[in-house]
Amino acid sequence: MNKILEVESLSVFYENNQAVKDISFQADKGRLIGIVGPNGAGKSTLIKAILGLEKAQGKVTVLGEKVNEVRKQISYVPQRNQIDWDFPVLVEDVVMMGRFTHIPWYKKAGKKDQEIVIESLEKVGMLDYRKRQIGELSGGQQQRVFIARALAQHAELFFLDEPFVGIDVTSEEIIINLLREMRDNGKTVFVVHHDLSKVEHYFDELLLINKELVEFGEVKAVYKPDILSKTYKGSITLFGQDENIMVVSE
Repeated sequence: MNKILEVESLSVFYENNQAVKDISFQADKGRLIGIVGPNGAGKSTLIKAILGLEKAQGKVTVLGEKVNEVRKQISYVPQRNQIDWDFPVLVEDVVMMGRFTHIPWYKKAGKKDQEIVIESLEKVGMLDYRKRQIGELSGGQQQRVFIARALAQHAELFFLDEPFVGIDVTSEEIIINLLREMRDNGKTVFVVHHDLSKVEHYFDELLLINKELVEFGEVKAVYKPDILSKTYKGSITLFGQDENIMVVSE
């Protein structure tokens, strides 16, 4: 079975406002997928609904099972502004949180868990910071630590909500290269992303939404002015040697 995620008629309501409307799609294993749309389009809400963090209507299956039955196989990195960076916790302890789904409540973390934490920190270039307080780090370093936490979980399906916002160029390069490596190892990674100029270089597929699903498919098939104009409800212009996309009006 190559399908890892199936979403059927997923909808989310906030009082009288429908934040996500009747979204259906399927995703294969080993894909790096960008979730793109304007502010207020429901990108983050869609992720949370898939994860069961928002009350929703519809059906979601991961590896053919209900989400709660395969929770260990799903990892989530929220937006940085949703995290309390003043909480006194060490970098290595944050990454160890990724192991909690694998450790019975009556046991302590073992040697294998410690080794996985070290390996995960090495992959994001943060091993030397493992004894630092998380709040002492730069934005890019903090994001890399939370990517390490996701890696430590050894999941199959990953959701990252705007991981490139407010970080340095070095951290962004480290993270996107790591996401590509995860993809090449058969993992499926969804990334909420806002920089349209980089989607061709970063993703295999795009999921374009504006409360409703506008289009989902290979980047070359959906990264087009008419589809983007429909997504952003405005004019789109292709320009430059790399055909970067600029939203002229919304």
